[in-house]
Amino acid sequence: HILNDGPSKLSDEIISVQKKDNDVRVVDLTKKEASYERIVDDIFSHDKVISW
Repeated sequence: HILNDGPSKLSDEIISVQKKDNDVRVVDLTKKEASYERIVDDIFSHDKVISW
């Protein structure tokens, strides 16, 4: 999950449900430490990407 505007109640609920049965990675773009090189690598290494 890529959180463009930070986490929301809806995104938190969906992510918590998906974490039960899946390997889930969450990137919050509102935080300054986001490495865009790592984000691009993660996008291509995962089967599905969800952007909020």
